[in-house]
Amino acid sequence: MSRTLRALILLAFVASCGGGSVEPPRNLDNACAILAERPDFKRAFRRAERKWGVPVHVQMSTIYHESKFEGDARTPLKFALGVIPMGRLSSAYGYSQALDGTWDEYLAAEGRRRAQRDDIRDATDFIGWYMTNTERRLGISKLDARNQYLAYHEGQAGYARGSFRAKPWLMRYADSVQERAIMYEVQLRGCR
Repeated sequence: MSRTLRALILLAFVASCGGGSVEPPRNLDNACAILAERPDFKRAFRRAERKWGVPVHVQMSTIYHESKFEGDARTPLKFALGVIPMGRLSSAYGYSQALDGTWDEYLAAEGRRRAQRDDIRDATDFIGWYMTNTERRLGISKLDARNQYLAYHEGQAGYARGSFRAKPWLMRYADSVQERAIMYEVQLRGCR
């Protein structure tokens, strides 16, 4: 076997070990640009919309506010004495920033043992599953990005208790989720 062929085989093997792209799209303020740049996102959003009925613009706004479309997003580290790393603020990870426990619940409910939080298809399916359960349990429409986000952030039990009411910053943030969902919806109408 020639050296060139061996080098090509080695290069192909090393390239196959790398995961999919987790870098965010360049223009996060333009839904059409996001979907044009990342056709895999477009397919994932549409698949979740067909399966769960959660509109693309609501999914996109949720992912924007959770991870800014960064597939390997994690919460910041906690530090003791300001310098000693003590783990992360939570187990939230990936596009959807799903917590370990909620992700495990999703995997069990959907029988998707191989789903990964840094895969856009799995993240959008998770969001669809979660928001469908929120609508079923709490009566929050899948079109209501603001209240769906509050239930997403606080958990369905936390939302039912009204825990978000003691967090003015979170209510303002949920308003921005709704505003971005509306912006994305308008943009998506123009680019289809």
